[in-house]
Amino acid sequence: MRRRTMLAGGAAAAMVVGAVAGREWLGHGPGRVLPDVPAGDERLETRRSAARGVQVDFWTAVPAGHGDGRGLPVCLVLHGASATAADFPGFGFARYLTAAVRAGAAPFVLAGATGGVPHNQRMWRAEVPVWCGQRGFDTSRTAVWGWSMGGHGALSLAVSRPQAFRGVAAFAPAVRRGDDVFDGADRLRDVPVRLWCGLGDGFADNVWSLERALPDARASYGRGGHNFDYWSACLPAAFAFLGGVLTRA
Repeated sequence: MRRRTMLAGGAAAAMVVGAVAGREWLGHGPGRVLPDVPAGDERLETRRSAARGVQVDFWTAVPAGHGDGRGLPVCLVLHGASATAADFPGFGFARYLTAAVRAGAAPFVLAGATGGVPHNQRMWRAEVPVWCGQRGFDTSRTAVWGWSMGGHGALSLAVSRPQAFRGVAAFAPAVRRGDDVFDGADRLRDVPVRLWCGLGDGFADNVWSLERALPDARASYGRGGHNFDYWSACLPAAFAFLGGVLTRA
């Protein structure tokens, strides 16, 4: 059974309507208001990607109070088509991560790279995990999160290697019926997937269909569009989910 929840008018408190089959509903968020917490150890470096044949930005964020993140599990971050990893500090992801951990989420590291359009899957499979391992992160415990094109990339990456990921989070993934994610949905039978999408988003109908196609999926919908004014309100729940799957026994 899935719980249907509403966050009215972007309020922080939720009213549980009932434990009935259905979807989780979110109200319209207040826009991007960064949490008033420190970013922790946040780094933006340049690495050579043989898979892409270019230098790429490699970004990492550790929640404040957890040093350089050595030994922490990793969530890979795949950007949308209009962003690169160099934009992540401006999005405030590091501060959202600290806020989520202070609110009770299990600590983990975010690690993203500029992946191309569409994302180069070989770079994510063969190179980014090595870069994370060089920093001392625990790559034996890995999840993946992305939005828009990166949401499709995150799901596609998990479909190609379901044994490598403990969970997938995707904001308005750019999926379409009949693509590799829909065709490979059954491969994610043992991988928890959580989806977030605004009702005014052009991908909403396809996300709705994908939720039903995935064996272990739960989705949240609300009044919002295809942008971080809406998605920023979804970050606390997404990071709580990721922390949970990354640290489960």
